[in-house]
Amino acid sequence: MLGRFRLRQMCNHMEPAEVSFPGSLKEPKHILVCLPGTLRELTLLKQFLPEIKELFKAARISLLSLPGVRVYDMYPRKGFNILTPSSDQMTWFGLPKKSYVKTLQDFKFDLVLDFNLEPNLFISGLLLNFPSAVRVGRGNHLGDPFYNLEIKTRYLRDERNIYRSMLKTLTTIKNATRNSSSREQN
Repeated sequence: MLGRFRLRQMCNHMEPAEVSFPGSLKEPKHILVCLPGTLRELTLLKQFLPEIKELFKAARISLLSLPGVRVYDMYPRKGFNILTPSSDQMTWFGLPKKSYVKTLQDFKFDLVLDFNLEPNLFISGLLLNFPSAVRVGRGNHLGDPFYNLEIKTRYLRDERNIYRSMLKTLTTIKNATRNSSSREQN
């Protein structure tokens, strides 16, 4: 309860930067992928990591697990930076500590992909600390100001298809960027 109150206060103070689509997804350099918290969803999302890597070839991709969740055993280390915060890197009411936020801000993420299907105070708090990044999440979930791009799907409980739909939408937007660039050159 106190965590949600603090989160609402953070929302009131956030001033997100202006983004334009599809241009904002053209060439991100540093991407933060927020991993889900359940084993089932972690396993499903793992299948889509090659797609994410292929879609954003030039970017450095970091995978962020929830505090206390160890993903080293199940996620590939090759090509990804894996961040696993410990439980002491969050406040007692579930938000990230300022010191951990500062550590993540040093990475200068310009794209944050949130693949959590349920709201999470820790991830929500992090999203509010990247106002200049493109923050993408599932529609009907957290909304503005947490995300500046919400991807709604027709799937309600089918996690695999929710992830597939989110990536398909990102691919379509990114390809629209490439197509518009090639038309401008002609």
